[in-house]
Amino acid sequence: MTKRDKVKRVLSLLDENYPTEDKCYLNHDNAWQLLVATILSAQCTDDRVNMLTKDLFKKYRSVGDLASADLETLMLDIRPAGFYRNKAKNIISCFQKIKSDFNSAIPSDIEELTSLAGVGRKTANVIRGHIFNIPSIVVDTHVKRVSNKLGLVSSQDPEKIEFELMGILPKRHWVRYNTQVIAHGRKICTARSPKCEICFFNGLCSAYNMK
Repeated sequence: MTKRDKVKRVLSLLDENYPTEDKCYLNHDNAWQLLVATILSAQCTDDRVNMLTKDLFKKYRSVGDLASADLETLMLDIRPAGFYRNKAKNIISCFQKIKSDFNSAIPSDIEELTSLAGVGRKTANVIRGHIFNIPSIVVDTHVKRVSNKLGLVSSQDPEKIEFELMGILPKRHWVRYNTQVIAHGRKICTARSPKCEICFFNGLCSAYNMK
């Protein structure tokens, strides 16, 4: 089977087993809320972030509120997300720049997004894909693990994986691949105890067939 044929089969199986609409696992009502939630999600589960932001977004209601937030107070507000000191510093710095340089609007350009404190390519691509509908590939721990096991990529570096996937996946599947693979990584191809015996990728999975 050629790489192209394998990719087609992988995408077909994902569409057969998971919803085809683009889904964001972080609750938000607008771009700045998703930006905060994504920054908080580093080394933290989406479920925990969603529990936290439910009250956080009642207290901080705008870009300006976060730009002028008190550091010590914000640290306490986001403490459950872990790494709260750096995250609080980054959020305040990030939103100060959004207010001063981008007229309080979240930019869509990848370079402008990654110029913000606490925003790497993963976070930037979440915003681009789910807010601006720009085809983007988000390489989180699930996408990294599953893509490697399937033999679609050969790198462990998230940025290299992103560009490898961009080279083999049709653009219309980029955001969908993210959400479907995340679902697969949570449900079947888990990090600690993958359910290989019930995985529909058995015939395609390089890692499984090497056992």
